[in-house]
Amino acid sequence: MKRGKLLNSELNHAIGAMGHGDLMIVCDAGFPIPAHSWRIDLSITQDVPDLKTVLSAIADDFIAEKVSYADTLPDHNPILLETVRSLFGDADHEMIAHATILGDMASMAKVIVRTGAFDPWGNILLYSGVDVPKWFSKPGTVAPPEYAKKLKG
Repeated sequence: MKRGKLLNSELNHAIGAMGHGDLMIVCDAGFPIPAHSWRIDLSITQDVPDLKTVLSAIADDFIAEKVSYADTLPDHNPILLETVRSLFGDADHEMIAHATILGDMASMAKVIVRTGAFDPWGNILLYSGVDVPKWFSKPGTVAPPEYAKKLKG
């Protein structure tokens, strides 16, 4: 058996298939997933599993360079926002229009993970990053300025 928290084989496969900059959306139960998308449906019943559980498991195995969420999240679901910020504190954070998440971003996602969450504006965009210290560990390689803070941590 593998070590680690994440047991779902398809979700493990999806994380392993992500390249630098690829987009994974972890969404609530009501998200309109496009028919052509790679869908991993974890939903069982209302709030099972919830976003915090799924995001926590993903955060253990996934390097998020950037995290985006609806610009309405701070006002309408601050508890979820606090959870996302604590789980992905090293990532850059960006708010975008909720309609953009439901349309353009859903179409661009490499994979969409559906939870059972009944969370207003509970759609979190995770952009795949790299393990900066490992990528820039060879003698003679120089990390660009945007990665400098990740080399020190």
